[in-house]
Amino acid sequence: MTERIQKVLARAGLGSRREVERWIREGRVTVNNRPAELGQQIDPSCQVAVDGRSVALASTPSAPARILLYHKPVGQICSRDDPQGRPTVFDSLPRLRGRRWVSVGRLDINTSGLLVFTTDGELAHRLMHPSTGIEREYRCRVRGNPGERELKRLLTGVTLGGQLCRFELVEAGRGSGANRWFRVVLREGRNREVRRMWQSVGSTVSRLIRVRYGPFQLERQHHTGESIELSESQSAKLLQSAGGAQASARVQKSGRKRPGTRHRR
Repeated sequence: MTERIQKVLARAGLGSRREVERWIREGRVTVNNRPAELGQQIDPSCQVAVDGRSVALASTPSAPARILLYHKPVGQICSRDDPQGRPTVFDSLPRLRGRRWVSVGRLDINTSGLLVFTTDGELAHRLMHPSTGIEREYRCRVRGNPGERELKRLLTGVTLGGQLCRFELVEAGRGSGANRWFRVVLREGRNREVRRMWQSVGSTVSRLIRVRYGPFQLERQHHTGESIELSESQSAKLLQSAGGAQASARVQKSGRKRPGTRHRR
């Protein structure tokens, strides 16, 4: 059976589908010693290489996906490498052999909170895709004095870069005057979307924390810089919200249950 090359390499844990597509456009991927093309169909008999290094294509399903919940601190970036030498979230994750952690979305350097990682790039693509409608919840401390009119605009939708962006929920929390806390929920993960939305109504976010991704909350006992590996039952709970039984099957193991595991570097 043949499959698209970017899907095969992403599922193998080499990177997200978006990363693999970029590698193909840059000419870094070859199939049978010829430059690969986006959407090219391949099978396990093909000789695939990335940056000249051969990639083994399994003829049987790859190892089940692993999923981590990571509490990102302020000051870390979500790229693997940084020319400026800043710390990255990947420095704090448990080491893998033959696979890589792929981030499900990103948080900017000044945002803390919950990040999801998986070893399956195709699964990461599914979890990020807008069609899944997975909720992201944030706590934000806002400078300014947004009133009922501004909050209604954020719920109705504001246009950013030609795209309509809206919160599913805006709920005022503690604080008053120039600095107030709000709880907001949205179903997309565009670049700096929460900050830009508040800016569009004349307010500035001074602190931003993601506290929920889909069914998983950032618990109080989940310390900054700590990652928690989900058990199979926990993973299935997340995946059911992103594709039902087909997605859930990606983490199933025959007859063996893995408990949630904490990792701290």
